[in-house]
Amino acid sequence: MKKIVVLTGAGMSAESGLSTFRDSGGLWDKYPVEKVATPEGFEENPELVLDFYNERRAELIHAKPNQGHVLLAELEKNFTVSIITQNIDDLHERAGSSHVLHLHGELMKVQSTGDPSLIYELTPENSAIHLGDTCEKGYQLRPFVVWFGEPVPLIEMAVEEVRTADIFVIIGTSLNVYPAAGLLNYVPDGVPVYLIDPKEVRYTGKNHIIPIYKGASEGMRDLILKLAQEYK
Repeated sequence: MKKIVVLTGAGMSAESGLSTFRDSGGLWDKYPVEKVATPEGFEENPELVLDFYNERRAELIHAKPNQGHVLLAELEKNFTVSIITQNIDDLHERAGSSHVLHLHGELMKVQSTGDPSLIYELTPENSAIHLGDTCEKGYQLRPFVVWFGEPVPLIEMAVEEVRTADIFVIIGTSLNVYPAAGLLNYVPDGVPVYLIDPKEVRYTGKNHIIPIYKGASEGMRDLILKLAQEYK
């Protein structure tokens, strides 16, 4: 089967009601990035940071995968599908996608500040973490999220996925966040690139790009039709 590698961003989950970060009125307009998404911010005011992510989790728990997530999962019937997401939500998994790589961490997990190998899964019933919540070694727990200024541990794994793509799809990302945006440099020559976004996205890659100027759900419906015609 042909392999589709998909890079998703905040626009993928916007239809599910999750707040985006960079759009006008997004989270970064309300919360300074340096206060809630950097190691320095956590050191300065850990309670603020923990509360910020507790709010994001509460929002996520009540959200549902949208049709775009569902259609992506259904592509697995006819293609090998690998999703690389910049999102920290679990909506791809809840929609049924079986191969999801979270570049920037996972909201429903926390990790030890003293031993990063200690990672814990949260549940909808017990999703908030507070100052004083610790791992078994006594270290404060923090969100399992890659903050600005921190390395992206899974980027090399993502690069290897992109190198093996027969089809590359971009959904709902501005391509402004690195190193994720740099993955386009590893798409093999001649591989078609489909870009689903209601807004025009600046793309400087070497591959032929097929734009679909629609939201995630509507765009995925168009993509499935195009793939059906192209790969009968």
